[in-house]
Amino acid sequence: MKEPFARRELKIAVIGGGTGSFTLLSSLKNHTSQIAALVNMADDGGSTGTLRDELGVLPPGDVRQCLVALSNSPKVRDLFNYRFEDGTLKGHAFGNLFLTALEKMTGDFTAGVELASEILGVKGVVEPITLSDVTLVMKDEDGEEVRGEYIISDLDFGGSRPEFRLAPDADPNPRALRAIETADIVVVAPGNLYGSLAPALIVPGVGNALRQTKALKIYVSNLVTKPGQTDGFSVSDFAAEVERLAGGEFLDAVLFNTEKPSDSLLERYAKEGEKSVEYDKATLRDAHYAAVGTNLLSGTIWSGSKADPIANSRTLIRHDSAAVANAIIDLHDKLRN
Repeated sequence: MKEPFARRELKIAVIGGGTGSFTLLSSLKNHTSQIAALVNMADDGGSTGTLRDELGVLPPGDVRQCLVALSNSPKVRDLFNYRFEDGTLKGHAFGNLFLTALEKMTGDFTAGVELASEILGVKGVVEPITLSDVTLVMKDEDGEEVRGEYIISDLDFGGSRPEFRLAPDADPNPRALRAIETADIVVVAPGNLYGSLAPALIVPGVGNALRQTKALKIYVSNLVTKPGQTDGFSVSDFAAEVERLAGGEFLDAVLFNTEKPSDSLLERYAKEGEKSVEYDKATLRDAHYAAVGTNLLSGTIWSGSKADPIANSRTLIRHDSAAVANAIIDLHDKLRN
């Protein structure tokens, strides 16, 4: 099997999807060319959901965002992110259509991603966490099941911590597992805990790979809570859920923001019900992982996209991608050297 990384540079695998992974990858590529973006494959909203329903393809949306983040070609990046505003193609990103066409042409989603990587001049590789055609399924406290990442992302859990599975059962992508096994650093990206991270972490084999790898495993905590799902969550709560979803403890370090967004910033830009993620020093001091806090808050507010209903449901308050990338590299140097 082809190795996912070369041998000399620092090797970093990033698990997640959507804007959380996009933010990290955009700056991590400035530190090394040996990056593997491991992408959840349960997205079923917006342009991606339409293409899955109508053409029976694997979800291209989060893969596209990771490809764009790792691209060194600004004009091609803009092209892949371009969304049609009118007509039959309204709401579709060109990159989603392009990846769909490549999958249909080659009959192989992986081959399509590799070709798109060449065109975009991608620094690193983008690997689906699974190549199975899966749907995210949540079981609530009453035992009732809800299907679909887009629907689940809008639910109020009522303070519970539901169980999740993928239907049908997913086979892990061997290349994604190999990336975890051979990395120097594995980063669990911030983002929608149950929409972006759960569908990646619950893939069979991923949790075991995370526990067995010799890589430094870092979770970058969210900046704000998600109304109805992570209300009142502290940094340690987010970390605990990440490990629960992966089937057990595996984290070596948790990186979190200490710069609380101002009240005016939260009032103006936060979605209704979002609160700044708090942290308890005593709890984190007793954790089995190293907890490292610093200012990770971006001074630039994400503008959103009127053509992307899922993206518009996410917070506009963002991490400073350069600060997070620098903190990850510094953390590796301190803990491993």
